[in-house]
Amino acid sequence: MSSLSEAPTPVPTAAPARRPRVAVLFGGRSSEHAVSCVTAAGVLAAIDRERYDVVPVGITRTGRWVLVDEHAAAFALGGSAQPEVPADGARVALSLEVAAGALEALDATGGAVALQHVDVVLPLLHGPFGEDGTLQGLLELSDTRYVGSGVLASAASMDKQVMKVLLAGAGLPVGPWTSFTARRWAADPDACRKDVATLGLPVFVKPARAGSSIGITKVDRAEDLDAAVALAVSHDPKVVVEAALVGREVECGVLEDLGGGEPLTSLPGEIEVLGGHAFYDFEAKYLDADSVRLTCPADLPADVVAAVRRTAVDVFLAMGAEGLARVDLFVDPARGADGIVVNEINTMPGFTPFSMYPRMWAETGVDYPELVDRLLQLALQRPTGLR
Repeated sequence: MSSLSEAPTPVPTAAPARRPRVAVLFGGRSSEHAVSCVTAAGVLAAIDRERYDVVPVGITRTGRWVLVDEHAAAFALGGSAQPEVPADGARVALSLEVAAGALEALDATGGAVALQHVDVVLPLLHGPFGEDGTLQGLLELSDTRYVGSGVLASAASMDKQVMKVLLAGAGLPVGPWTSFTARRWAADPDACRKDVATLGLPVFVKPARAGSSIGITKVDRAEDLDAAVALAVSHDPKVVVEAALVGREVECGVLEDLGGGEPLTSLPGEIEVLGGHAFYDFEAKYLDADSVRLTCPADLPADVVAAVRRTAVDVFLAMGAEGLARVDLFVDPARGADGIVVNEINTMPGFTPFSMYPRMWAETGVDYPELVDRLLQLALQRPTGLR
């Protein structure tokens, strides 16, 4: 038996755990490239460097993956030149070997050299080739963990026509709409016009798989429909036409629970277009802040707020979303819960410090850095492989 006077046996100390390495992926080939760059600038400034190692990876407009100097990534919208990923960075690629989780540097001959292990990817890409399941599928091939929804939920939520079918099938309220392809429009435009006419006027003509209000036209006169369709199909060969909805435009943030419980919701926020724009278009969202009032929390009766938050969770679950989402709704407070209509779900909402999603969570008690941390923790604990 040892005595108190004897020196204690040394206890081996474990090596300090390596900080998780996060690849922040942004830019991309879609028309929302510039918005993605601005989102990345906000997130890169917010990530806790004492908890995470960060590797900023940009995707150029032509699809080249490059390492980006984050100190040069002070992207901002405004002015004549929109931000974009520079093409002169060192080229990188994600290894597709299962469980490798590695970025590889590409030399001038195209050969690959292992660069560093990546524990989780934070894909801050908006629109096609990033938010639509394509990137998620690439990450799934190598069992690389990532923030946000999986392949199916990303693809279905990005496609407004598929999304509406799924939400209606789940018994959730969606407004009147129709959809057609560029091929059908070219073959039988009169039939398409007749379908649109059943919706009345005004209508909103949209690319089925785009975001940030790019390619959308509000049509008040039947003679303006053809030009609106031409604009939409320049962004996507599938078009969705929606009847204008009466009500206040409200958004609600959804965030998965770290403990595995029911998804959490933020206090709702409201968007009001004050003038100069027919609707909440790209310029109103990003370039003309004085024309829009963003109110958070929205001034709604308590029962309507509760119904909005419940509907947002129902939409999130119906689409099989993961991590985060923003659910956009139209609300007629005079009709209570019966006055809620779902507009869409966005599985990778705008994430600048001034975007509605983080603003709503800040009002709910989760500030911007904490929100980023929660999303990374959710991704790190998710299983890999088929789930």
